[in-house]
Amino acid sequence: MSSARLQSAGLLLFRRGGADLEVLLGHPGGPFWRRKDEGAWSIPKGLIGVAEDALSAARREFFEETGHQPQGEFIALGEARQPGGKLVRAWALEGDWDPVDLRSNAFEMEWPPRSGRWQTFPEIDRAAWFGVAAARLKILKGQIIFIDRLLEAVGVVEGGSSHT
Repeated sequence: MSSARLQSAGLLLFRRGGADLEVLLGHPGGPFWRRKDEGAWSIPKGLIGVAEDALSAARREFFEETGHQPQGEFIALGEARQPGGKLVRAWALEGDWDPVDLRSNAFEMEWPPRSGRWQTFPEIDRAAWFGVAAARLKILKGQIIFIDRLLEAVGVVEGGSSHT
């Protein structure tokens, strides 16, 4: 598999509500993730297409996985190698969105395995806002660094409050 196929890009939508900063995470759809919660959620992301720049891929994937097209100033959060080897590039964007409006695209897979039956599942089966502490528990281990970088970029200390 080429290194280009092991590169994804995503957006970490955040909002400032009351005393805490919150981030939007998506829970992956499909049977493998059905009963997993802590350490299973992710920033909406996906593979970077051939001849596609990473930010365009991040915006496209966010829309495909949520049905929402956020606008605003993108904050580069850099890249991080995931435990499985994939390189993820991420940007943050301040905004608000109601996860009730989730409209995720779908994928097909043979399920149960070797059954000959193909089923369709949403890429993201649910999305939710989490405060920083909860997000650290919910997000995939390899993506925690994006929360850290977001906090640093917007000047928020670990409890969620802003530097003054």
